[in-house]
Amino acid sequence: MPPPRIPPIQNLLAFEALARLRSVNRAGAELAVTPSAVSHRLRQLESQLGTALFARGSFTLTADGASYLAQVRPALQALQQMPGPRATATAARLKLAVTPTFSRAVLLPRLAGFRRAYPEIELVLQVAIPLLDVTAEPADLEVRFGAGPYPGWEQALLMRDEVTPVCSPDTLAEAGPFDGGFATSEEVGRVRLIRSPLEPWSTWFRACGIDRPEPRDGAQFNDVGLMLDAAAAGLGVTLARLKLGASWLDSGRLVRLSPRSVPSPHVHTLCWKPGTLERWECAAFHDWLLAALGGSGIVATSAEGR
Repeated sequence: MPPPRIPPIQNLLAFEALARLRSVNRAGAELAVTPSAVSHRLRQLESQLGTALFARGSFTLTADGASYLAQVRPALQALQQMPGPRATATAARLKLAVTPTFSRAVLLPRLAGFRRAYPEIELVLQVAIPLLDVTAEPADLEVRFGAGPYPGWEQALLMRDEVTPVCSPDTLAEAGPFDGGFATSEEVGRVRLIRSPLEPWSTWFRACGIDRPEPRDGAQFNDVGLMLDAAAAGLGVTLARLKLGASWLDSGRLVRLSPRSVPSPHVHTLCWKPGTLERWECAAFHDWLLAALGGSGIVATSAEGR
């Protein structure tokens, strides 16, 4: 049986350029061919591989496309190296502003995959304050947490989540049991409620028909991780997001007081200023992050405030 045929180099170059530049016109200009030639070479490559490399009607890589690009890009870079002393390559730098708990619970466990796919991109992380959308310095891309949308920014939905009341095993032993699923005013009144503007208790109260105002007393935090740590330390009951709080629940540091969960009023959104995705490294991270989170992000452009 003959070995698999290596795709023509011009097809691989067209694929890499299109994935990086996200435009057949720009890819054609870089390769000194017509846009139709770029499209033709891509169709040839997809036909030979037997798979689609880009999503239909867009330049977003499919899962197969992202996996193949991770192989093609270093191979092309190796071919571009001239014999003899190597010139030092300049890494593409991408600044990402990201909220603290999302960074620890969602992004960092997946970043090794991005590093393997794009070793030439230097990723710089900085903290963003949830709801206030404040960053230490300007960033290329921002992961924001709030109700959205954000006027003047292009954006893609990253993650929705649901909340449920949780506390430490010791708190449950002292104040429980909560046979009503923490869904009555009497049960809520037995414990100290940990407060945060990130997850208002009114979300839970409305869903359960509990006639109580937003609590005004008790410990308050503006970071989800600290809020969950406080509950695990026995400071009271808090609302935990199931995805972001999974490690606290899985480890047993926190226990659920109800089998029920309700949608959080806030979501995580990837935001960028118009034109940012013309930089290949920004487009690469955008595509990788959406794929890493299941490819469920919905791109929405907000033209207000431009």
